[in-house]
Amino acid sequence: MKLVLFDCDGTLIDSIAIIQETMTRTFRSFGYSEPSVDETRATVGLTLDVAIARLLGREAVDAECSDMMGYYRSLFVQVRSDPAMQEKLFDGIRPMLEQLFLHDDILVGAVTGKSRRGLDHMLKTHGFSRNFITTRTADDCPSKPNPAMVLECCAETGMEPSEAIVIGDTVFDIEMAKSAGAPSLGVSWGYGAPAELLRTGASSIAETPSDILKFVLEGAV
Repeated sequence: MKLVLFDCDGTLIDSIAIIQETMTRTFRSFGYSEPSVDETRATVGLTLDVAIARLLGREAVDAECSDMMGYYRSLFVQVRSDPAMQEKLFDGIRPMLEQLFLHDDILVGAVTGKSRRGLDHMLKTHGFSRNFITTRTADDCPSKPNPAMVLECCAETGMEPSEAIVIGDTVFDIEMAKSAGAPSLGVSWGYGAPAELLRTGASSIAETPSDILKFVLEGAV
């Protein structure tokens, strides 16, 4: 048995446009200059309050960061209703996942900085709600790279961390996996630099979603 735990933003779905637009509106509403796309991209994967604190240059989440997180979340549904802001699967992700779902010895889950509502919406929109049997979000666990998301998914499914693999696009995903004692695979199409993922400890880099199948099913990319 293998437990395959996917990050979402930047790994399964291309969500930078909606994240940046919502972050821009939030910062402007609180009287701050909006972060650049590159600055926002560098925080993808963290829980929202931690990401906002980093973008503000603060060492820890304070009351204003929490208020900004609440405002961001209240805006997100409105922004997401714009057809131009839909969270789309990266090319090749759907057939890759559908192949994984066919294997009874592979369990699929999600470990994401999204909110619970955001993850549930994404899974429902793309028809995957029944296929992801274990999920942890920013509402359930501390921010990556804390290992809690991975460890809780392992405990829920009766798997050891060594029997799981974390697949993600940022160093936060790889650091989380390392802290949990789980192997990890980086992806090249997300928001992190592949070289940084390898330096952080990723076993390899998937250049395409089909490479994920090779790694999971055959043990090598």
